[in-house]
Amino acid sequence: MTDPHADPQPNSRPDPLDTALRLVRAQAAVVKRFDASLSRLHGVSLSDFTLLLHLGHAPGGRLRRVDLAEALGLTASGVTRGLAPLERIGLVSREAAARDARVAYAALTPTGRERLAEMLHTARQTAADLFAADQWGPADLDHLAALLTRLGGTAPDQRPAPAHRLA
Repeated sequence: MTDPHADPQPNSRPDPLDTALRLVRAQAAVVKRFDASLSRLHGVSLSDFTLLLHLGHAPGGRLRRVDLAEALGLTASGVTRGLAPLERIGLVSREAAARDARVAYAALTPTGRERLAEMLHTARQTAADLFAADQWGPADLDHLAALLTRLGGTAPDQRPAPAHRLA
């Protein structure tokens, strides 16, 4: 039986499962850092911030709830659960479509826009700390961003590209 923690042979392909699990652990660490700073300073989670950021990038600061669900990779009920506390604290409002009462929009309120700007400052500082210049060069960040994009990771204001195999 081989040791699962042993270094791979110099010419062997890295273990895809190990790589995927490292990515999952790294993602959890990043979420924890953002959750800590956003919660401490603004009383929101990274999930809340991401939802608000999508609305902030949308034309007029509003999106159909179904489009928001698709952008976040959530179900419609998941978006409803995520929006409820933000609606209660006045950052988001629910709007009905003028032509179709079955269609509901989520919209940033003026307070939501102000708070999002404050949250953006905190998130940018957290990201700068996470990718400190003494440890991550511009080429490192460009390469990491390109690799994450190949896995389907896009910026909040971009649609995910179809997933394809890493070369």
